Amino acid sequence: MVVLGSVSPQRILLSLPTQMSHSPLPALSSSPQYLTRRKSLIFASLLSSLIYTSHHSPATAFVIDQPQQEEDTLVQLFQETSPSVVFIKDLELAKGSNDSTKVLANDENAKVQGTGSGFIWDKFGHIVTNYHVIAKLATDSSGLQRCKVSLVNAKGESIAKEAKIIGVDPAYDLAVLKVDVEGVEVKPVSVGTSRGLRVGQSCFAIGNPYGFENTLTTGVVSGLGREIPAPNGATIKGAIQTDAAINAGNSGGPLIDSSGHVIGVNTATFTRRGSGMSSGVNFAIPIDTVVRTIPYLIVYGTTYKDRY
Repeated sequence: MVVLGSVSPQRILLSLPTQMSHSPLPALSSSPQYLTRRKSLIFASLLSSLIYTSHHSPATAFVIDQPQQEEDTLVQLFQETSPSVVFIKDLELAKGSNDSTKVLANDENAKVQGTGSGFIWDKFGHIVTNYHVIAKLATDSSGLQRCKVSLVNAKGESIAKEAKIIGVDPAYDLAVLKVDVEGVEVKPVSVGTSRGLRVGQSCFAIGNPYGFENTLTTGVVSGLGREIPAPNGATIKGAIQTDAAINAGNSGGPLIDSSGHVIGVNTATFTRRGSGMSSGVNFAIPIDTVVRTIPYLIVYGTTYKDRY
């Protein structure tokens, strides 16, 4: 306010002679007329100052409110997208235990082999995750491996279901699980596109790092077209690099843009050997690759190239 009050009158007064140059100034010998004109100038200056101040106040208020608006937007983004994210547990039943019901209820008589994330693909209960998250179940020969998925229904109620593998693609580190959702309404993700992504645009990761459910981390797209190793020894091309933290347990969760659309599947991070901690160099499989792959996994259980 002090700046506006000191700058505005001076700026306007300096411009007044230019605006009034077409009409001659009154003679100084006419005191009443001079005083009247002087009062008019003072009044005009004060009025202009008020107009200048009131015109710029909304801009000042906008600057003050902008951080709050950004925070509210992020909170809303998380609230709308997190119900589509699931928590995956790899369990190994104790030998001689065949009752999966108790295992799903409280992990009784089971050893937790690992945890990960995934997201609801459609209303039929298909869940997308990384292959390496469920690799032990996919290669199980003992019959003791189980996959427990925790999710929320449309009412926000948490439920746990045993998941079955529908299809896998180790070459792209992708897998599809399915849970029974009969009588349960679930919320699938909103699928976006990785085409047209720009380095520097905001992105967000939701997952379950170290078993902490529904964790949100924020960052930007740090790079595009990266290459990362696949579980079968192949190379996954076109990966998205981000500095949004991706730690153990985040694998399989969605990478989301500012509109709440999934743009990638969080997959890998560079870590110091033995630390397991995110280095800020993290990678996601682009959603366009996922969209090309998942329908084949749902229908055939494998990718198109592996069917023949």
